[in-house]
Amino acid sequence: MASSTAPLPADLSSLEDGLSAESGKVQVDGTAAESFIAEKRIGERIKHLRLKKSMGLVELGRHTGLSASFLSQLETGRVVPTLRNLARIAMVFSKDLSYFFDPEPRTLFRVHRRTERVRLPQTGVDDPTYFFESLGYQVPDRQLDPYFAEFLPGKEGRMPRSHQHEGCEFLYLLSGTLDVRHGGTTHRIEPGDAIYFDANTIHSYACVGKIPATAVIVTLQHPLLAQAANGPRMGSMNGRSRAVPAAILPVSASAKKSSPQMQ
Repeated sequence: MASSTAPLPADLSSLEDGLSAESGKVQVDGTAAESFIAEKRIGERIKHLRLKKSMGLVELGRHTGLSASFLSQLETGRVVPTLRNLARIAMVFSKDLSYFFDPEPRTLFRVHRRTERVRLPQTGVDDPTYFFESLGYQVPDRQLDPYFAEFLPGKEGRMPRSHQHEGCEFLYLLSGTLDVRHGGTTHRIEPGDAIYFDANTIHSYACVGKIPATAVIVTLQHPLLAQAANGPRMGSMNGRSRAVPAAILPVSASAKKSSPQMQ
């Protein structure tokens, strides 16, 4: 169980303006204290911990010696907790007292507007067979790379360029018809079909028919892919490195200024 005696964060000093000492007692400026508590969303943090443990107010009250009514008011911000009460609650959830005052971690959320994406051609060829747009270029240190790809109808005498890369690849066909060659086998893919395959095996795409084929492609490099069969499955995502396929490379955050290399 975590100790509640660790030093408080420096930002608690902002509460000192609302405190004054008189006759050995601490006087609290209620307005300043309530403002501070509201800013830190302490009540919400307590409720989050409680619900995460599937614990009711009455049960939490038994562990802390506080009434369920008081805890309810505390969670909704109607009362201001003392540090002693917060310490009791922190100990129940094996948290340090500073947990309630540390800045909340930012969750990852990025919007990639269609109008802001960059359309890039297949490189390494004079006549590209497809174009692609990164759907994750604004995400730093991403664990997977999603793309929107448009495959152009084939031309007589033009062969699709094969490639391979570490990890695995997922493709969901949105429209058109696509022949995906994986190793020595060619698979005909129709709208709504999805494929998931080992990208270490040489593969290529070829649009079939007279209309372009569009797809969402996700690549993921897995550092444990080459381990023995009794190792972790390829589908897990605990690796931090990402796929860098020869055909579709990730676009950096400065995608509008630089283009990824492609084969």
